[in-house]
Amino acid sequence: MVKIAPFEVELWLNKYIPLSKHFVSSSCPLPITLNELRSLSDKPVSPDHDPIPESLFSAALHYGTPGGLPKLRETIATLYSIKTPTPLPAKNVLITPGATPANFEILHALCGKGDHIIVHYPTYQQLYSIPEALGAEVSLWRSKEEDKWAVDVEELKGMIKPNTKAIIINNPQNPTGAILTRSTLESIIEIARENGITVFSDEVYRPLFHSISPADPEFPPSVLSLGYDNVVVSGSMSKAYSLPGIRVGWIASRSDEIIHRCVNWHSYTAISVSQLDESAAAFALDSSVLHNLIKRNNDLARRNLSILESFIEKYRWACEWAKPVASTVAFVKFSKMGKSVDDVAFCELLLAAKGVMFAPGSKCFGNGVDFKGYVRVGYVIETEKLEEVLRLVGEYLEEGFESVPVAKK
Repeated sequence: MVKIAPFEVELWLNKYIPLSKHFVSSSCPLPITLNELRSLSDKPVSPDHDPIPESLFSAALHYGTPGGLPKLRETIATLYSIKTPTPLPAKNVLITPGATPANFEILHALCGKGDHIIVHYPTYQQLYSIPEALGAEVSLWRSKEEDKWAVDVEELKGMIKPNTKAIIINNPQNPTGAILTRSTLESIIEIARENGITVFSDEVYRPLFHSISPADPEFPPSVLSLGYDNVVVSGSMSKAYSLPGIRVGWIASRSDEIIHRCVNWHSYTAISVSQLDESAAAFALDSSVLHNLIKRNNDLARRNLSILESFIEKYRWACEWAKPVASTVAFVKFSKMGKSVDDVAFCELLLAAKGVMFAPGSKCFGNGVDFKGYVRVGYVIETEKLEEVLRLVGEYLEEGFESVPVAKK
């Protein structure tokens, strides 16, 4: 049988969410209701322009269209075709029930026994645990904590082997909120092209870039726009678009071969996606709604990030960070007299004392070894709730932090 490592972040969330009063480690921004989504449209809502069109109420709910709702595939293809000389064909977009299944299908299409895979790290555990379970050799390309989670391209060059099959990146990065800049992405593509390697980019947080302007020359484009066909990306409605409940994600590639392999795995897993979910996604990504939805989430992220930054400045004696540039999460390090705390114990003690739930970095993102003292904070929630949570955490730091053990080496 295939053996795979426990999915630590999901196990942690499943165990402790029911016990928490304040869940502050979600990787999604504040979810939106369908009524709120309607209110963001620049066009009047009508029977044809609605998250759930009236026509669906009288339609038989068969399986969805193979590959996905044509309107949704065309809209996503258009988003990836901006500022590119060759538009992405809609047939090269495959709709999936969320990004996790999308990643599952991509990884099974790309990885196998005897392959060597390089993975940007830290990242969502799925991106390295599935290749390992499939028998691939995985090398972790570590971003630098001391350099705001930047990566070393020269180090990447030295990691390439004759059997290197894929370079897997996560941009923006979970759990740090850091980005791979345009120049870094261009270097990755150049290295991949020279060596005939596939680049897989998990872009679920795109385009939630709250702290860098599109006018910045280092603003990161999707790797699909960098002129290399041997690239595949995943995306989702859950993160940047605040719709985790509709379970819609996608796979996109300019390579017909990669899409064909993913379609084959799609047949073994999802088959199709709910027509209701796809309709809501198509409405949210429509040009009349999309920009208002992204503005809503970026504005909330900026406002809450400023509040979190003030908290960290106030408690510099206990915590530090590299301020996120994008996404909905921050990786905050807690320490005592220069020594990292036991982040698992800290999260459990904080939960017991104040009902506040964070995700411990070493357990959920570091294989139990790396990122001791770090916790993932999901700060793009209701502003008033974030303020209340940080007040409670501040109380704990002042009242009970002395009881938190330091991490063992």
